Amino acid sequence: MIRSVITATGAGLPERIVKNEELFAMLGVDDAWIYKRSGIHERRIAVDENTSGLAIRAAEDTLKKAGKTAEEIDMILTSTCTPDYQTPNLANQVQKGIGAKNAVCLSISAACSGFIFAMSVADKYIKTGTVKNVLLVSAEILSKATDWSDKGTCILFGDGAAAVLLERRDTDKGGILSEELGSRGDKAEVLTHGYFPAASAFNDTPPMEAKDNYIFMDGLEVFSFATKRLTASIKAVAEKEGIALDDIKYIVPHQANSRIIDFVAKKLEQPIEKFYLNLERFGNTSSASIPIALNEMNEKGLLSAGDRIMLSGFGGGLAWGTMLIEWV
Repeated sequence: MIRSVITATGAGLPERIVKNEELFAMLGVDDAWIYKRSGIHERRIAVDENTSGLAIRAAEDTLKKAGKTAEEIDMILTSTCTPDYQTPNLANQVQKGIGAKNAVCLSISAACSGFIFAMSVADKYIKTGTVKNVLLVSAEILSKATDWSDKGTCILFGDGAAAVLLERRDTDKGGILSEELGSRGDKAEVLTHGYFPAASAFNDTPPMEAKDNYIFMDGLEVFSFATKRLTASIKAVAEKEGIALDDIKYIVPHQANSRIIDFVAKKLEQPIEKFYLNLERFGNTSSASIPIALNEMNEKGLLSAGDRIMLSGFGGGLAWGTMLIEWV
């Protein structure tokens, strides 16, 4: 059986740490107020790097750990909602940065579910025999899309990048086992970023204002959507694979908000300790949050061969995705 297996992980994180106390002068809210509503104490903020810079560092870190050269990579797949450019895409920038001259490049935009959607795409390329490996990089600089005067959103977000190397293996164990993806385009306006109006020299539409490029979120709607879909999706993938949730070693959710994850843990009747969380140190890094957590778990030695891990993302689109993997 052909399986897509994660053989290495890596990360590229900004050095600048912004603690809640630093936001007090800007927002008039203290650490306790922010932590109660989000579960976040601090986040990383990029100062002199753009999204591509973080992505390239994450890619280089992953290749180093894998013991591979950039020329050995068949495909670079990236996910981001905060690219440097609309074109060229982020994957092409990573290709240039690491010198992966033999790789085909593709970037997708699925907001906070982006890593799961990209994993699904990579899995199909590998299983069809199109490529033997995929370097998947998720990178975000949400600080450039944040209205820093809006305390309802700016307290949540941080910057960062992480990557995984997926490789083709002929095995009956390990790798990607099952998935469930979904979208609710009818709820698209609940969470938006980067609106471009239909303006041109030939109509009277006013040009885009700065506020149009900021993240807008209806927090109550997102909470309702996330808790329902995350709970249902995790159950669906477990049932599809024919295993009990008790057999899952870790659940790695999108690091959006501690209240969402606490709610889901109770609904699933699973201990919160099963959910790997680094939200309080990194904030919400959109599509990068799950691979940042995976890399941290890997570096800490928390992952062993045979461990079954549930990855679940949700967010703008609205969209969600859950994937069951077995570590090798």
